[in-house]
Amino acid sequence: MERLSPIKSSSKSISNKLNLCKTLDITIDELDSALTLPNNQKYITAYIDKPNGEQRKIHKPHYKIRKIQRRINNRIFKRLVLWPSYIYGCIPNEKDETTNITIQARDYVSCAAEHCTSTSLLKIDIKDFFDNISFYLVNDMFLNFFKYPTEVSKILSEICCYKGNLIQGALTSSYIAALCLWDCEEKLVARLKRKGLRYTRLVDDITISSTISNYQFDYAISCVTNTLNEKELPINPEKTSISYESITPLMVHGMRINFPEPRYPANEVKKLRAAVHNIERLASEPGYRITFAYRKDFSRCMGRINKLKRVKHSSHGKLVSRLQKILPLPAKVDIKRAKIMVDRLVKDFDEKKDTYWYHRRFYRAHDRLNVLQRTYNKTSKILREKLKGKSPTYDNK
Repeated sequence: MERLSPIKSSSKSISNKLNLCKTLDITIDELDSALTLPNNQKYITAYIDKPNGEQRKIHKPHYKIRKIQRRINNRIFKRLVLWPSYIYGCIPNEKDETTNITIQARDYVSCAAEHCTSTSLLKIDIKDFFDNISFYLVNDMFLNFFKYPTEVSKILSEICCYKGNLIQGALTSSYIAALCLWDCEEKLVARLKRKGLRYTRLVDDITISSTISNYQFDYAISCVTNTLNEKELPINPEKTSISYESITPLMVHGMRINFPEPRYPANEVKKLRAAVHNIERLASEPGYRITFAYRKDFSRCMGRINKLKRVKHSSHGKLVSRLQKILPLPAKVDIKRAKIMVDRLVKDFDEKKDTYWYHRRFYRAHDRLNVLQRTYNKTSKILREKLKGKSPTYDNK
């Protein structure tokens, strides 16, 4: 049966601050220390590149806040929320509890698949989505969806928000963004469904489609606008668009939906082949395969190529095979760096083996050893031997 609204899977609540700490497996002191951090210490500003060449401003949380946010994700959002069928992006795939087989994938490909064979398409973008999700909306969600008492809801909201609203970079932001329309989106979807329309939302990108040619979306736009106004979330008119199959190939999240299954456009596959050819050209330059720049370019290219696997494109295997022939190679300096990483892990094992950062450093060291063994296999084996019995005991739950 199709789920049209998010559901909390347990009727249990968290009655007070002490029980919240027990749920998150942290101490009262850890929670108080995170809550009392000065604003200028809670997050560090950073920038990441967008596909269009622009930069997106994000914020990296202080390690005390990061730890609690990770626990909130794993012990509240991932465990307690049953997501509706139309929500995609940054939420777990739905799996059969018995077989662990994925029932519904939640990535952009599955989202695009919901609109396949449509002939009319409406795209709506929520303006400054995270900035416009206020502390009030977040607190209301914890109070009325999760049914937590005022004290607990306020604490959770303070951990998840920054200066009165949601923030890009906080680990909990994507889950909250997916859930922020919990009490009104179901009605919107039902109205649109009665008109024969398909609706999906991937974070802040709303897509509505119809199999009717040249469908007029005035009613749909009005319904979405009214729903978002209830939450004080404005539409971005510059990114709202209507397109028809008779005019241009219909695209959803970078994929063509004119077919029974989503496909990458031919020009995108052509770009990927060109990217592989460029990596091959770089690899032919003497000494370039041992540079950090090559490693970075190679990883980026492999990531793009692996998208083809998700849509079962015939070119995937061939392109991966070409890249595997020109894997990045280690430089002599990698031996020194690997030895330092391994020695630090051995030194920190007893005191830090159950921490997130030890866990992260351990697997980063193994990644470096994987590169090292391509040229310095004996050294790599010696260092791996030193890490035996030093695996992290960190509990990500």
